Amino acid sequence: MSTVIGIDLGTTNSCVSVMEGDAPVVITNSEGYRTTPSIVAFKKDGTVEVGSAAKRQAALHPDRTCLSIKREMGNDCRKKIDGRIYSPQEVSAYILRKLKKEAQDYLGKKITDAVITVPAYFSDAQRQATKDAGRIAGLNVLRIINEPTAAALAYGLDNDEPQKIIVYDLGGGTFDVSLIEIGDGVIEVLATSGDNHLGGDDFDARISERIAEEIKVRYGVNIKKDEAAMYRVREEAERVKKELSSAMATNVHLPFIAKNKEGAVSLEMTITKDEFDRLTADLVERTVEPVENAIADAHVAKSEISKVLLVGGSTRIPAVRERVTRLLGKEPSGSLNPDECVALGAAVQGSKLGGELEVGSPADNILLMDVTPLSLSIETVGGIASRLIERNTTIPTRHSRIFTTASNFQTSVDVRVFQGERRFTRDNKLIGNFKLSGIKRAFAGVPQIEVTFDIDANGIVNVSAKDLGTGNEHSITITSSSNLSEEEIQRAIWKANVYEEEDGERFCLADEKRKAAQIVKKAESKLSEHRKDWDKTIKKEVKDEIAKMKRLLLKLRFTKNEEAADTVRHSEKNLKALLDNFEKMHSGHR
Repeated sequence: MSTVIGIDLGTTNSCVSVMEGDAPVVITNSEGYRTTPSIVAFKKDGTVEVGSAAKRQAALHPDRTCLSIKREMGNDCRKKIDGRIYSPQEVSAYILRKLKKEAQDYLGKKITDAVITVPAYFSDAQRQATKDAGRIAGLNVLRIINEPTAAALAYGLDNDEPQKIIVYDLGGGTFDVSLIEIGDGVIEVLATSGDNHLGGDDFDARISERIAEEIKVRYGVNIKKDEAAMYRVREEAERVKKELSSAMATNVHLPFIAKNKEGAVSLEMTITKDEFDRLTADLVERTVEPVENAIADAHVAKSEISKVLLVGGSTRIPAVRERVTRLLGKEPSGSLNPDECVALGAAVQGSKLGGELEVGSPADNILLMDVTPLSLSIETVGGIASRLIERNTTIPTRHSRIFTTASNFQTSVDVRVFQGERRFTRDNKLIGNFKLSGIKRAFAGVPQIEVTFDIDANGIVNVSAKDLGTGNEHSITITSSSNLSEEEIQRAIWKANVYEEEDGERFCLADEKRKAAQIVKKAESKLSEHRKDWDKTIKKEVKDEIAKMKRLLLKLRFTKNEEAADTVRHSEKNLKALLDNFEKMHSGHR
């Protein structure tokens, strides 16, 4: 029986959880935090850093750092660094590998299986890309589940009385809302809606724009094309947003943020909660329509909703909570941690799929029924989107419909598959296409072609077309043309495996450099502390050892091998022993 971890792969932060007994727990990372920044940094020495370490590098090297990569999943965005091109899936795989390692270190065993969450309004291409990222990271992705549904799972463990709840999920880069019914051990998603380009990043951007404009007005400097300066501005904007969740005003402090003819300029300004609310009012308002749509699609009255759950860090913004209260007529519940509940729910589902739960336990008794977020159709004559599956259909599901040819003696048809709610295919998203050949020659309207859509529990679509006259059939699993091919996925998996050992060695070298730098700093501090009571010979010996260590550290930047690291370790021990010896000598003379 394998252990299955639950992963919330977030835009801003990610979280990993595992089931312990009857309850899911969040795994604290190696830095001591319960969430990990979804940031990947590619260093000049070839090492790749993820999380807090990557976040620290971002201000200095924004061109070598990937942030908010989740917003690019499923499209053809690529990042080129040192001549190598990285897809969103490969960048996301670095984040997933770190979370996987944290789980392995915590559990003390190898982990291969995972449940990964995605925004409810993610398209088929985005879901497939997320699953591919998991494969590249060496994970067997048992299930892709919607984030609001995962939150409802976490909530439903202790709240299984019959009720209808609404999950309002405003994260770093996406917004989702799901109306969910809980009762008799069943968690059923009735409807879902959302906006894949609305989240905390957009709120930060409004503050960043305000700060950049203030710098331009005061000092005549346009910093928007300075990547490093704008990263500092965005960091400050995020801090301001968080401060204003509990304060009426906060100060912006950006020393030496730019240069003009007079020299370096610094910014000091105050942003009030009222100003922040004015800057972001339209963003808050954009969440209203998806909520109304989900309620309408579920055919539920607002008065029937017994609980409102807030998920995602951006729901801490007071204006968001106030708007939700006005919209739904009730105060949101504070029973869930908005940063962790999605990962906790994923762990519950993972344990159920992995067969780890005790028979009859609360989590084992829960049955999850999710929905597909967008309608699926094929293109027919005139560019009409002929729907086979309506949005908010419970999954897994399978639907078939008979079509025919448009021209006399037509021997093949192009099956073009679209996702979206518009009546014409030009207004929807093409997610795949294929050709069915070998149709028996006949007048238009005679052949019978059965098209079948099959959506699995991950929300991933399979489409087949069959000529009922000849029995000829063709089918595909839908993948976006901008996603990775199977060959590219296998190549990325192979690279990840090949470089895993090398990455481990690089990590050890980086850790060795960090420890050596710390001992150098300590030695310099001791020199300063004992500048009056150590004699010249002692001070010269310590200074020489410090200089030697600094030369070795410089060499280690260019010589990435274990032999160089051993030399640094040896020198580090010498310097440490030297300091300890002189400290004992000094304490003996007191």
